Amino acid sequence: MKTLVLLFSGLAFVSQATAFGWLADIQIMDRTTGTTLQVYEHEGRRYVAGEPGHEYQMSVTSREGARLLAVGSVDGVNIVSGETAAANQDGYVLAPWQQMLIAGWRTSLDNTAAFYFTTVADSYAARTGRPDDLGVIGIALFREKVRCCALGRRDESRERGATDKAAEPDAAAAPSASESGKLAKKDDRLGTGYGRTEYSQVVYTEFERASNRPAEVVTIYYDSYENLRRQGVIPGVERPHEQRPRPFPGGFVPAP
Repeated sequence: MKTLVLLFSGLAFVSQATAFGWLADIQIMDRTTGTTLQVYEHEGRRYVAGEPGHEYQMSVTSREGARLLAVGSVDGVNIVSGETAAANQDGYVLAPWQQMLIAGWRTSLDNTAAFYFTTVADSYAARTGRPDDLGVIGIALFREKVRCCALGRRDESRERGATDKAAEPDAAAAPSASESGKLAKKDDRLGTGYGRTEYSQVVYTEFERASNRPAEVVTIYYDSYENLRRQGVIPGVERPHEQRPRPFPGGFVPAP
């Protein structure tokens, strides 16, 4: 299949206090302050506290000596295609030991729309009618299939461009002003917005997965500092947990 690879090279070393993952080190970085967000461990899950209005990015650093495919989701939405996320969708290819900075929704081969922490009503997922899985970032990592020998094969039909479903939210899909107001009043979770356009060039490359199922799925939950305090994630007063958002609500590839 054809997938995307960022034109970025170089080695990177990250702090283990804020990085996790065994195939790749994952960090969430606040671009507004230039800091890496602290990771809070709670009941076997990892959380970061976001500041409303601040832009952020994911740092994904391969720990492998071979290529990896990273399929990313934010709020249950694929960050490349804009589809409701599933692990078998488009993603980015990392070269051995490469660090990749993913700072926004991919809108074309040349541009992204910046990630930023925002209200439910302003989030990209809610504006496109999918508010149920706000507050979660997912990275599904796949190893590449190793071939015993070089075999010629015909080129598969060209897959759709990255702009097909990662376009700016359609006005028809966005909730009305009154609906947005109701959403904001009853739900104070953080979501991720569709921000400013930035130059970020990628190209297509070939990548065949070693398995239909990812070798690792990294899940990071996020919310405001105040909400995480109320939930008991950051030491404070606990409250009952509501249904948790899912990083890949579309599910995995079924057996043939």
